[in-house]
Amino acid sequence: MAKKIASARIGTDSSELLKALNNSLPFDKALYREDIRGSRAHAAMLAEQGIISTEDQQAIDAGLEAILEDIEAGVLGLDGDDEDIHMAIEGELTRRIGDAGKRLHTARSRNDQVALDFRLYVLRHDKQIADLLLGLIGTLTEIAEEHAETLLPGMTHLQHAQPINFGYHMMAYAQMFRRDFERFTSSYERNNLSPIGCAALAGTPHPIDRQQTAKALGFDAPTANCLDTVSDRDFALEILFNIATTMMHISRLSEELILWSAAEFKWVTLSDRHATGSSIMPQKKNPDIPELLRGKTGRANGNLIALLTTMKGLPLAYNKDMQEDKEGVFDSVETAELSLRVLTEMLEEMMVNAEAMERACMIGHVSATDLADYLVREAGLPFRDAYHITGEAVNLAESKGLDISELSLADLQSIDGRIGEDAVALLDNRASMNARRSEGGTASERVREQVESMKGWLGK
Repeated sequence: MAKKIASARIGTDSSELLKALNNSLPFDKALYREDIRGSRAHAAMLAEQGIISTEDQQAIDAGLEAILEDIEAGVLGLDGDDEDIHMAIEGELTRRIGDAGKRLHTARSRNDQVALDFRLYVLRHDKQIADLLLGLIGTLTEIAEEHAETLLPGMTHLQHAQPINFGYHMMAYAQMFRRDFERFTSSYERNNLSPIGCAALAGTPHPIDRQQTAKALGFDAPTANCLDTVSDRDFALEILFNIATTMMHISRLSEELILWSAAEFKWVTLSDRHATGSSIMPQKKNPDIPELLRGKTGRANGNLIALLTTMKGLPLAYNKDMQEDKEGVFDSVETAELSLRVLTEMLEEMMVNAEAMERACMIGHVSATDLADYLVREAGLPFRDAYHITGEAVNLAESKGLDISELSLADLQSIDGRIGEDAVALLDNRASMNARRSEGGTASERVREQVESMKGWLGK
């Protein structure tokens, strides 16, 4: 029986159960691009430093390029019994080019190799998710621009609170997702350091040039401490946290879309392409996409907690526990990228029922605070006194089956004679919304400013 490529000390073949537990090829084969890219850069550096011959480096490079082409063409499968993607590619390379392939692993370990491959994967997806977030922010900003005057009941505790506009509500989500974008870009910048050359944990006696490989692979610099480097999975934890936070924001928006599309609201209508029917009730149009987005947030949270738990008790340096770092990241990345794509598409095709939103503003006395503010401003009352007078006005409106904005001047003055005729106009819901002109407020003019600011940030 042939000796395993990475088992100089072990004298017998592994238990089948050990193979099932230990072998990571079924999932880490997703890193084949990164593994080949890192190996080509490493071989080029070894040749430049005179550690391997130019002829061997050229054979390695050509062999790796051919392996990459064969994998992507489906000619070469990655479904053998190799322990991991690194051994699978190195073994295939050696079968193709002979002894030159055995020289590739000079001055490196699987510890820094996997740290490199995984970091390259995470950094690539940091950028991809950030790009998808830009698209979502752009879509939200376009909706906000179109609906800067569309009245909507702003809520607290899921109760009608104050009149806002739908554009303002969309810009709130645009700001959430902008923070998410900034987290992904910050993580990319912080973690864009090269692990290769750290070997097992302590560096290598070979005269390598880590600056060369870092530059060749697009890193800003090599990492500073090799013991930390092969033990570090902060970059993976960061992308998991960033995804969990993004999915939480997606879930909050999804929850609102589910509510707003219900018959009790009918504020929005999702396109037929983004809804499903019932197997038994022919009239149903179910908001399955936002429900699934809301549900997938749970698995993103779980992946973050799983890796935090795996890492919490590990001594330096590499431990086999860290093989558990990848599947959760792969799953969260796939979940986040699909979720952002489908949410953006769904919002682009969503219909907004402005009339239903405006009708809803006549429920809950959403302009009541304006009467209290009026009494403070015009009558000089302490706010708490104005607050109680306004409460009496709300009670009167309730007794008449009216919204507070529908009370007459006589009604208002029966509560307090200091209420003047100008208060009636202030209680109009649109006037109330546009009165909130403070920076960051809901007035249509302020929302347009927010839209223009975001468009400037997006480069539009």
